[in-house]
Amino acid sequence: MSQSIVRGKGQITIPAEVRAAAQLEEGDAVEVEVVAEGILLRPYKRVDATQTWFWMPDWQQGEREAAKDLAEGRGRVFESSEEFLDSLEE
Repeated sequence: MSQSIVRGKGQITIPAEVRAAAQLEEGDAVEVEVVAEGILLRPYKRVDATQTWFWMPDWQQGEREAAKDLAEGRGRVFESSEEFLDSLEE
């Protein structure tokens, strides 16, 4: 269990290990709710947690590179999986 101190304007620091476990990054929204046990902080992600990999900077860079390759005519379309697999042997 971690502790934080409430500072001016109601600010608290979420400990690094908690931010890491919750995958919180600077600028992320957090829902705050009063519950019977106390205060509940819940990460408010606009993207479903199972899809966050797609929005990671490295993945997005790859998406931009792939889009550029397609726009510049680099790439091939295969009519079947067998045709694709055969091309790997070329």
